[in-house]
Amino acid sequence: MAEVKVKKETNLSDPAEVENRIKELCQQFPHGITDQVIQNDMPHLEPQQRAVAINKLLSLGQLDLLRNSSGLLYRMKDSQSTSKMKGSDNQEKLVYQVIEDAGNKGIWSRDIRFKSNLPLTEINKILKNLESKKLIKAVKSVAASKKKVYMLYNLQPDRSVTGGAWYSDQDFESEFVEVLNQQCFKFLQSKAEAARDSKQSPMVQRNSSFATSHEVWKYICELGISKVDLSMDDIETILNTLIYDGKVEMTIIAAKEGTVGSVDGQMKLYRGVNPVIQPTGLVKTPCGICPVFDDCHEGGEISPSNCIYLTQWLDF
Repeated sequence: MAEVKVKKETNLSDPAEVENRIKELCQQFPHGITDQVIQNDMPHLEPQQRAVAINKLLSLGQLDLLRNSSGLLYRMKDSQSTSKMKGSDNQEKLVYQVIEDAGNKGIWSRDIRFKSNLPLTEINKILKNLESKKLIKAVKSVAASKKKVYMLYNLQPDRSVTGGAWYSDQDFESEFVEVLNQQCFKFLQSKAEAARDSKQSPMVQRNSSFATSHEVWKYICELGISKVDLSMDDIETILNTLIYDGKVEMTIIAAKEGTVGSVDGQMKLYRGVNPVIQPTGLVKTPCGICPVFDDCHEGGEISPSNCIYLTQWLDF
């Protein structure tokens, strides 16, 4: 019979016990915890008590204070990195602090020089030394492929640096995005068709044709077409492109807190739609949307015979 572990109640009147519990939570979640995590674990803890305990742990150097998209994040200080920094001179500690403050978005060497006010040759020497100690790492940014940003060694780079699931080795995976577009639309279409075949009232059919982004995400994950782990945000990005293409519409409804896919008491629903009027054949050709259509004529600088877009369209 499996052993049942009973959570020991924290004595909220004892500051030491509150501090120990916060450290235990940080150990359970190595990537960091938010105020909400602490509040959920100790719902009867007063905000002032929580702030006092956190400030003491920060002052003792036992916690790191970070910031991400959801707010402040508390994480156990890496004792290994702290021990490695022992013996480093003030300049090296300064550069390390500048890089640490940059978080998982990283920082360019030019900005390190600006913030530290150190010469570039000295900064390059310090960066190499910190990299050799595995305290920091250099990551190529999709925003500037020839430049590198520096961040702490144990951090996962932000999507703005790596490009997220849509990039591989700084190259945009257009075919992968197109496949996801097709499969997401296929799922919403099949849901709409199933709603129409149900022979229920028009309002019921319409409501049952909607799907949450979590349902679409689950469908894509079960297909196994992605080699990388896709998040709900990734799927919503794809669904947004389908909205822009006029293939999908979105509505927002109220949802109970804790409902899968809900954010701040709201949930996004998506459904596939068919255009009311099919576009004419001319609009489908490059000529239908060409901004220099009026200047195009045979023998001119712009002509049908040397139009690469028309050639590609005809080859297709």
